[in-house]
Amino acid sequence: MSDKPTAAFVLSLISGILVLLTALIMFVAASLLNLTEFTGVPGMPYFSELITTWLVIIGVVGLIFGALIIVGAVMIYSGEPGKVRTGSILVLIFSILSLFTVGGGFFVGFILGLIGGILGLTWKPSIKQESPAPGFQQV
Repeated sequence: MSDKPTAAFVLSLISGILVLLTALIMFVAASLLNLTEFTGVPGMPYFSELITTWLVIIGVVGLIFGALIIVGAVMIYSGEPGKVRTGSILVLIFSILSLFTVGGGFFVGFILGLIGGILGLTWKPSIKQESPAPGFQQV
């Protein structure tokens, strides 16, 4: 076993980055939709505003979820068993929730977050062997 759950950290970090990237794409889509004018078609400007509003809300929620996944990943990398467990739970919860908002970061972010969170939960710190006290010899 290693001193830190590096694989869990890397997978969780990539998951958080993918969720953030998807949220940013939502903002770009909202701004592009807002730039287009649906003139000449009755009722379309209201539809465009509704879609734009929802994309912005989903983008904000995605940014929050992605940031919390990254916070969880950093907690996993601390190597302290309590923080690793808490960070793993954060990664798992917000990876699952991101699936319903921003598609889990192209769905790959969701899968990587699940794997990283599970690896973090199953990680056990290495047991350090104590050196013998000075003056004593092992036979």
